[in-house]
Amino acid sequence: MPYPSLPEALSQQDIDTDLQTVVLQLADTSIAISQALAKGALAGVLGAAGAENVQGEDQKKLDVIANDLIKAALAKLPAVRGLASEEEESVVACNTDGRYLVTFDPLDGSSNIDINSMVGTIFSVLESSGSGEVTEAEFLQPGRAQKAAGYVLYGPSVMLVLSTGKGVTMFTLDPDSGSYLLTAGNVAIPSDTNEFSVNMSNQRHWASGMQRYIGELMAGKDGPRGKNYNMRWVAAMVADVHRILCRGGLFTYPWDDRKPEQAGKLRLMYEANPMGFLVEQAGGEVWTPEGKILDIQPDHIHQRVPVILGAAEEVTTCVSYHQE
Repeated sequence: MPYPSLPEALSQQDIDTDLQTVVLQLADTSIAISQALAKGALAGVLGAAGAENVQGEDQKKLDVIANDLIKAALAKLPAVRGLASEEEESVVACNTDGRYLVTFDPLDGSSNIDINSMVGTIFSVLESSGSGEVTEAEFLQPGRAQKAAGYVLYGPSVMLVLSTGKGVTMFTLDPDSGSYLLTAGNVAIPSDTNEFSVNMSNQRHWASGMQRYIGELMAGKDGPRGKNYNMRWVAAMVADVHRILCRGGLFTYPWDDRKPEQAGKLRLMYEANPMGFLVEQAGGEVWTPEGKILDIQPDHIHQRVPVILGAAEEVTTCVSYHQE
């Protein structure tokens, strides 16, 4: 049986033409980003750009290239009213008559670029009820309001993982045809797991509940949990979440006392909400220690949150350690 293309798969879902257009434009732009990544040092695109982004992080050249490609592509669409990027200080107006707002992390895990490891693009699509000038307030919607969310993983093969609120599907870029083809549907995360993903080097800085939880996982079958766990960490959220969607697991990026005033490291609008949407659509759970991430009312577009996501039973257990 031939693999359905992305346009064919979208046409079978009950979503409007404008939303389909936005998703297809993001998919097309990701192909251009993948080509820039594939050239690497040959195109002189590796290394730092010599500036910091709004988050205070050093930008890579490909951060800037990916951001500019997505921004230019979306600005052409009559359906897109505005966009917000992790790399932009403020929201960007596109077409004031458009229905949709797009938030994105143009190149997640960009510290991996120079070692030729996995990176990705994360995106979220919201519907706007605004008119006239585009404002940040329009973007400040809880994650449950998302009309579509997804990511592109630039790995050994380029994959687009997508949800429009009707489950999660995976598409693989066919290098011969230059098209995304459906390769997995009805993605489901097992409720239990023996695999977790976290940057263990920061354990001493976490809240006591998270330190105790991870410590008990590390104790294995001789500890309170009574089984051995494997740890995996890629340092790119797209790669770690992709693994969970493919074979289960738990991912967490906890609060850290080195910046106690900062709720977490990951961005709600560009990372936690779109990834959370996918994980919940696949049967998983997505929490902070205080509650479900998709229920958070955002305060600003660059808001950060601690994240615990993945296998439903394991996430519930992890959260309980914080709430005891």
